[in-house]
Amino acid sequence: MPDTRPQVPAADQTLRILAFLARQRGPVAARTVADQLAIPRSSVYHLLATLQEHGFVVHLSAERRWGLGTAASELGGGYLRQAPLARVGRPLIAALADRVGESAHLAVMSGRDVVYIVEERAPRRPALVTEVGVRLPAHLTASGRAMLAALPRPQVRALYPDRSAFADRTGRGPRTPAELRELLRAVRQDGFASEDGEVTLGLRSVGVAVRDHTGWPTAAVAVTWPAEATVDSARLARVVAGAAAQLGGHLYGPGGGQRLAAREVEPEPAAPAERDGRGDELQRRPDTEPDPE
Repeated sequence: MPDTRPQVPAADQTLRILAFLARQRGPVAARTVADQLAIPRSSVYHLLATLQEHGFVVHLSAERRWGLGTAASELGGGYLRQAPLARVGRPLIAALADRVGESAHLAVMSGRDVVYIVEERAPRRPALVTEVGVRLPAHLTASGRAMLAALPRPQVRALYPDRSAFADRTGRGPRTPAELRELLRAVRQDGFASEDGEVTLGLRSVGVAVRDHTGWPTAAVAVTWPAEATVDSARLARVVAGAAAQLGGHLYGPGGGQRLAAREVEPEPAAPAERDGRGDELQRRPDTEPDPE
């Protein structure tokens, strides 16, 4: 009978931890990881600490929970850019641009940025900065705001711990964590994100997140138009939301692309954790006996 035991147990456990965290709706306690995966708790702590050093997880010390970090997002974004999302999304984005007569695009998160993977320019509309491969600050774009609003709030705090995390393009847009929180609260309430001249003066956009079956935002669909054009942004947002839901359904089946997820209605914790200059939480490598979680 063949030996099914992993040849490199630590690598196997590390990948299982990452896969487990990716399936959750939000950060979880290390004890939960250990119990669910049947891995010794001491091993889980040491593996999580190593993953944190490389940016694959973050530790939310105020909540004593662990969640995926920006390096994990980079892996997911790389996969989506390489094949299925762009291929499936391209005809839908083209159909959306044809329907509304404005330029449309598809983007994914990469750290604090969005990366554009599909762009469809409408006839007689100006060229945009959102060409394929371009990176823009997520907090300034409709696509980025749509995805940020769908992320767990602790994840957003880890990305934007202080004023230094906020890039500026036109002098508009949020410049502090508090301003971003208010903006994202409005996005959750409206069901779509918008921006007005915060990426390029004279252009406006609306965006809606594309979600997987757990409600996690894997991408966002957006439409951009000249500010002087007469456009009903709320009506346009409903059309964009339909395209996002259609794309989510194609990628993830029934349940993909739904607008609301459990993480959006979770109460916001009172006190943020201490963080370093990269936006990661400050955390010592655990001792032999870590605090119980």
